[in-house]
Amino acid sequence: MEAASKKELMKFACKIRLGVIEGTYHAKSGHPGGSLSIADLLAYLYGREMKVDPKNPKDPARDRLVLSKGHTAPALYAALAEKGYFSAEELQSLRHTGAMLQGHPDMKHTPGVDMSTGSLGQGVSAACGMALAGKIDGADYRVYAILGDGEIEEGQVWEAAMFAAHYKLDNLCAVVDNNGLQIDGPVSEVMSPYPIPEKFAAFGWHVITIDGHDFDQIEAAFAEARKVKGKPTAIIQHSVKGKGVSFMENQVSWHGAAPNAEQYQQAKEELTAALAALEA
Repeated sequence: MEAASKKELMKFACKIRLGVIEGTYHAKSGHPGGSLSIADLLAYLYGREMKVDPKNPKDPARDRLVLSKGHTAPALYAALAEKGYFSAEELQSLRHTGAMLQGHPDMKHTPGVDMSTGSLGQGVSAACGMALAGKIDGADYRVYAILGDGEIEEGQVWEAAMFAAHYKLDNLCAVVDNNGLQIDGPVSEVMSPYPIPEKFAAFGWHVITIDGHDFDQIEAAFAEARKVKGKPTAIIQHSVKGKGVSFMENQVSWHGAAPNAEQYQQAKEELTAALAALEA
């Protein structure tokens, strides 16, 4: 990837992370850890990969994204705001009564949200349905689903995996955010899903493993996924929970906790400094 393009994506990701901190702080609740770990992924999807138009969010020809790990909605909202679906000022109303941006994605009230999610394990099934509908209709849109590594402990995920392979859904790409931590601790200790790549391969998926914070690897993975025919693709991205905020990185306590005023200020200063360095 060209250096200029990579820098733009890094700036996009940094703005997403700032949005996550802004939203969760003003909500006094939310899930910053897993939101921060997918910021680079979302920056690439909305900055380079997906065919979407903020001016026409229901375009039938658009690519679809299902945030199966719906509790990381702060990252999705920040990406949508940066893309122009709605004002960034909306992020400060996260989880407020009557606000557009609720704790989990709502396809009925939020522009750019393709599926309401929140009950873990269910989003990828919806993504399978979208992909199959595209096949039946002869449409050329692609469907992307983002899952958590803790989420794939849910049995429904593997029913969906079997379904996607059976129907040869090569227009479906699932990304497992393998940050190693879930609400109760390390995934390896709670209910180990390892080895993740081998499991998806056994279900008939094409599997790619990457560093989820390396844009060259992200770009190569999605380019490879587009070439796969006759089977769905699973990208297993190794990531850092809380990525970009020093005191949140690899700390399970930040799975579902909001920063206080002092922590908010520190996180903003760190991310603002990182963004300034990229824009210099």
